[in-house]
Amino acid sequence: MAVIDANPAALDQQYELRRRRYVKMGLIWLAVIAFVAWCVNGTIIEDTDWSRIGGRSGVLSSIGRYLSLDLGLLPELLIPTLETFMMASVGTVLGCFLSLPVAWLGAANVTPSKTILYPLGRFLMVLSRSVHEIVWALLFVSAVGLGALPGILAIAMRSVGFISKISAEAIENIDTKPVEAIRAVGGSQFQVMYYGILPQIYPVVLATVIFEWDINIRRSAVMGLVGAGGLGLLFFRQMNSFNYGGVTMVILAILFLIIIGEIISHYLRKAVI
Repeated sequence: MAVIDANPAALDQQYELRRRRYVKMGLIWLAVIAFVAWCVNGTIIEDTDWSRIGGRSGVLSSIGRYLSLDLGLLPELLIPTLETFMMASVGTVLGCFLSLPVAWLGAANVTPSKTILYPLGRFLMVLSRSVHEIVWALLFVSAVGLGALPGILAIAMRSVGFISKISAEAIENIDTKPVEAIRAVGGSQFQVMYYGILPQIYPVVLATVIFEWDINIRRSAVMGLVGAGGLGLLFFRQMNSFNYGGVTMVILAILFLIIIGEIISHYLRKAVI
């Protein structure tokens, strides 16, 4: 069996390339570690009032205050919990209806105008996702006053961006053969949408709406912090009155509501998908 001698020059070149790669990776990791250390120093070490924490005993005593549950608050939790659940549900349904025209405008293959209406639809998607639900709630609270209505409107506006974007992308990825067949026999734009497009995107859109509703339960739980009702408002009141046991009770109610939403959304997804 013949033995092929390795070229020393080629081996040296490969060794040099490997060494340079290791040096480059090492410098990159050093830069990342230095950046993380700088961020930790600026945001945690220097920006934290360590004297206020009071050491381990202070931390434990603060935690202990939250562990003493205020069971007397239980009767007051029922109505805000139901209000939060209904706020999420109604806001999701409203957001779904508002998403339909936005998705129709923002889908490149069905939009009436690619030069004007298509950019408008995409802009509305970005606008809805860019503004936080708390900001939407503040805007609607100032417009319609306190209560559940501004929370519902805020959740609906926040939901438009996600639902319409997923729906528009689903429309753009449909099989065009049924659409062309309906148009070939003289079908109207509504018939094309109803018979050619909706049956293809129905599972995706419905699963997206269920997922958004699951997220909106979490969103609606904090809407009361800006006066939009629900458990968030009760949480804000307990914090203002320094009732730490009541704060924990509200958090447990929010956790219970989220678990219920997870169970419902799980079975809804199984039924749809």
